[in-house]
Amino acid sequence: MAADRAADRPAGPSVSCVFVCHDGAGRVLLARRAAAARDEPGTWDTGAGALEWGETFEEAVTREVREEYGTEPLSIEPLGARNVLRGDPIASHWVAVVFAVRVDPERATIGEPNKFDALGWFTPEAPPAPLHSQCPATLDLFRTHSPSARRPPDSDA
Repeated sequence: MAADRAADRPAGPSVSCVFVCHDGAGRVLLARRAAAARDEPGTWDTGAGALEWGETFEEAVTREVREEYGTEPLSIEPLGARNVLRGDPIASHWVAVVFAVRVDPERATIGEPNKFDALGWFTPEAPPAPLHSQCPATLDLFRTHSPSARRPPDSDA
């Protein structure tokens, strides 16, 4: 309950813009979290970043895609939102606003080597292991809510 919230916790949840970068042909870009990553090093994950004061969702996603993958979004498509409560007792609380972001696969690189040590293109149905604890739910939103995920692999549309 909110009334039981510890005094040292924030007054409310943080907002995160989570994004699934894809090539428009059935593959998604995942990054392996480096040893120095904030949490769950060694796991594969989609991209994400905190929404900063005064930013639109699209501005935050564009900034984070540039920072994490060194490229520009070709399109940004909203997929939905998730209420993310982590830990028992709860140690972090995020509202994750999730987006599908088409990028040019030839331009994607590791933009933050302190956070990521590998990038790979995978189908959403066959991602690498181990996955970050939040990645399966994010990929599920992509598979079920993105027209881009349902586009045939040989389609140029």
